Amino acid sequence: MQALLLEKPGEFRFIAVPEPSAPGPGEALVRVKAVGICGTDYGGYLGKMPFFSYPRIPGHELGVEVVAVGSGVENVQPGDRCCVEPYINCQACHSCQRGLTNCCEHHQTLGVHCDGGLRQLFTLPARKLHPSPRLTHVQNALVETLAIGCHAIDRAAPKPGETVLIIGAGPIGLSVLEFAKLSGARVVVMDMQPQRLAFVRDSMGVRDTLVASGDAAVDEEAVRGLTAGRCCEVVVDATGSHASMSQALHLCSFGGRLVYVGITQQDLSFPHATVMHRRELSLLASRNALSRDFSRIIQLIESGAINTRPWITHRIPFAETIRTFPALLSPGSGVLKAVIEMPDELPGLA
Repeated sequence: MQALLLEKPGEFRFIAVPEPSAPGPGEALVRVKAVGICGTDYGGYLGKMPFFSYPRIPGHELGVEVVAVGSGVENVQPGDRCCVEPYINCQACHSCQRGLTNCCEHHQTLGVHCDGGLRQLFTLPARKLHPSPRLTHVQNALVETLAIGCHAIDRAAPKPGETVLIIGAGPIGLSVLEFAKLSGARVVVMDMQPQRLAFVRDSMGVRDTLVASGDAAVDEEAVRGLTAGRCCEVVVDATGSHASMSQALHLCSFGGRLVYVGITQQDLSFPHATVMHRRELSLLASRNALSRDFSRIIQLIESGAINTRPWITHRIPFAETIRTFPALLSPGSGVLKAVIEMPDELPGLA
């Protein structure tokens, strides 16, 4: 059986791996059909993702088909099309016992901490499968990305009449955007790339966009110009840039909430007395998502409340991944969301 291994930063290779044995109690054997590529995968390839370990079979945004189930499994059956909740939690730690399975103290994300879905077949806990017979395999591979934005907006809890500023219009920022719109709040999107903002206006239906300058004072003035001088009740930073994340507090209104959904390995710094304390801001992190988010997103796609059509810009045959992947990193690639499509048989890969 073939798999794609990221041996170290910048070095993919195809490998042969044993076919998995029959699933045990509570497990399911799945055939991988589609694998989304996200910023975590790019970061792993570049050696910039803090949680990534090597060598690793990547792939955590997955559309799969159930092949077999072990004893005690009732939520799925062979033949089911599913999306995968890739956050493997221990179910026993203090976080898990409180329902915070997204930040389990022994957390393992498929394709990051443990091997993921860039292989034909693998076994995982059946409780991490969410059946969605009306979604295509590619749509199922998109659910996890959307779940990140869903959880971030749940953390921010925007209300109708408030303004949500999303900094960064990459895939994670756009997933936040989907749920910010559903909240009924006004949405403003800021990015340094005008072409991304054009996509937000033309394909995502957002009127208010701002080109980020990278200068805190200039950006604050621009945001105040759109908000009658108040700034924004909710700011979600999806950039992963320590500079942006340090400056984002200046864009929050008095009593505002700032959510970090992007990740940086660098230290953040910001004025406490004059900004954080004076405005009585709430600073929140958002990690992964919860099981309920996956079920909600499936329903929203099925109902048409979320249109997945603009999302998928690149489809890549599995056999061409090594050749194609570096080009996706280019700012001129035009990629929003690339999906690797997995055939049932993979002969002759080397």
